[in-house]
Amino acid sequence: MSHQLVVRILITVTIILGVNYLVWRWLFSVNWAAAWISLPLVMVETYSLIDAFLFGVTMWRLRERGEAPTPAEGLTVDVFLTTYNEPIDLVMTTALAARRIRYPHQTWVLDDGARPAMKRAAEEAGIGYITRSPDWENLPRHAKAGNLNNALAATEGEFLLILDADQIPEPEILDRMLGHFTNEKVALVQTPQWFSNVTDDDMLGSQAPLFYGPIQQGKDGWNAAFFCGSNAIVRRDALMQIGITGYVKGVRATVEQTLKAADKVVAKARTEHSATGQHVAKALEDVELAVRSARRELAGDRPVANVTYDFQRKIDAAARSVVTADIASLQADLDEIERLSGRGPSGGFIDDDAIDRLARRDWSPIGAISTVRRMVQALDVDRADEALPIMPMATNSVTEDMATCMRLHAHGWESVYHHEILAKGLAPEDLRTMLTQRLRWAQGTMQVFLRENPLLQRGLAWGQRLMYFSTMWSYLSGFAAVVYIAAPIIFLCFGVMPVDAFSADFFARLIPFLVVNQVLFFVAARGRKTWRGQQYSLALFPIWIKACTTAAGNVLFGRDLGFAVTPKTRQDGGPPWSLIRPQLIAIAALIVAAITGLVRMFTGLGAPAGTLVNVAWVIFDLLILSVIIRAALYRGYTPTKEVNDGL
Repeated sequence: MSHQLVVRILITVTIILGVNYLVWRWLFSVNWAAAWISLPLVMVETYSLIDAFLFGVTMWRLRERGEAPTPAEGLTVDVFLTTYNEPIDLVMTTALAARRIRYPHQTWVLDDGARPAMKRAAEEAGIGYITRSPDWENLPRHAKAGNLNNALAATEGEFLLILDADQIPEPEILDRMLGHFTNEKVALVQTPQWFSNVTDDDMLGSQAPLFYGPIQQGKDGWNAAFFCGSNAIVRRDALMQIGITGYVKGVRATVEQTLKAADKVVAKARTEHSATGQHVAKALEDVELAVRSARRELAGDRPVANVTYDFQRKIDAAARSVVTADIASLQADLDEIERLSGRGPSGGFIDDDAIDRLARRDWSPIGAISTVRRMVQALDVDRADEALPIMPMATNSVTEDMATCMRLHAHGWESVYHHEILAKGLAPEDLRTMLTQRLRWAQGTMQVFLRENPLLQRGLAWGQRLMYFSTMWSYLSGFAAVVYIAAPIIFLCFGVMPVDAFSADFFARLIPFLVVNQVLFFVAARGRKTWRGQQYSLALFPIWIKACTTAAGNVLFGRDLGFAVTPKTRQDGGPPWSLIRPQLIAIAALIVAAITGLVRMFTGLGAPAGTLVNVAWVIFDLLILSVIIRAALYRGYTPTKEVNDGL
């Protein structure tokens, strides 16, 4: 029996058992007398079943590719090394390794820190150096995405190998990857991110063997393998296509918003200049008709450039008609000013009485013309608020890689996951750095979800929609974790039953589901170590919650999210207990609850079956959360003797 068939059988059994359990939970075991905890618990269990379903869908079409074809000769490749403030020695180690890549290419250091010492080091090594052009001054920089967009405008290679500053490539990396692009529909080839400074214990959960393996291979089966920001090759033509399309969509959105507000602007102008004459009323009526016509044309997908050109011509004609009809009135105003000034033999000046009389006059409709002009200016398509009019790398999220990849897929491009370690980098060596990194990943993912919900994106196949959605859905687990931690505490301390009864029916439905679900993880991972990842999926619940709330604040209310570059060296200082205070409180509460529950049981106040089940639940939660304490005490990577000898 093939591995894929076994996986599909396990997926089917898992979903059947999960649905059976959840239907029973909703219909027969909700404790309505304590709905305030019972309902949240069954809701997060439903969340977990959906999560299991999405994992099953991912694994259903797991694709294990063979070697890529031999790449064609003569392809032009730019190797981009992105850096901001990493140590120059570290960047140059990667740059020199990139220069040694065998396939002909040009290596570039993209220095967003604009450091003279970095420039000298690159130039002395014969490596290209790019930093931001003056066009970016006093304009949004868009972090790493902006750095890459700036470099795209300064280079010409057909393909781009993107590496983080610490990701040292193997000499054969291009030879092993470029062959996938013989398929002209392929826009992206992604390889695993593997870290050389991680012990077998992997205390900070950096290696992600489940993601850089079965999950990416599963997504690849749905043509939805993700771009992960480094160790990937991207086709320039594909990036430029989505950049141009994004530019057009952005301009269209701006025009639509402006025209939507234009009716109110015209109405206000009519009120303010109702007494200025028929020629003004006619001009404003012409403007109103032009606005409505432009909105209809946009709705009919007429090219934006044609719509704005015709609209501006109509506005110019309306403004010209006002000025032409009012020339005589303007001349009369000038004559009146000269008379009141007392020009002539007696000289003089305009006194307060004269100013008051002029202020009460019906001046020419300069205000109306100004309003019209502002509308025209609002339709400027030059994007003066950005350094570059076209931004191929998505700038709407701090995880520009996912957002860019989703746009590529929506435009019909294909991606490839090449499961071979071809670059080795540096993982965080302390908890503080790891938390910064995970928060940024989660924030960026939720930004994409809120701005470009994959379930609603045109151009994506349903399988692709689910692959993107599953990653976004997983970050909601922080809220579920709170309920999973709180439920046993509430029962053990206060005797409140979140489940109507811990009966044989309950265990007969729950235990098989949990067991088969774990077997599925084990078989899908082919024995890879996934326990650390499962621990952190719950232990980092405050990070996931913060990511969701801050991303929502950024997208919905414009609050600053910030962008933190992940340090590549260990940060000094003692254990960061303050950063894991919520987890420490949860651990303390679980311990107190277990003791309280046992005391209640032995004194006859607590039901034995329910107490033992919930104590077991507490022990499992503590086992999960314990990783965060060990991570706080972790002192970083120490190379073994074998590694040192190898160096």
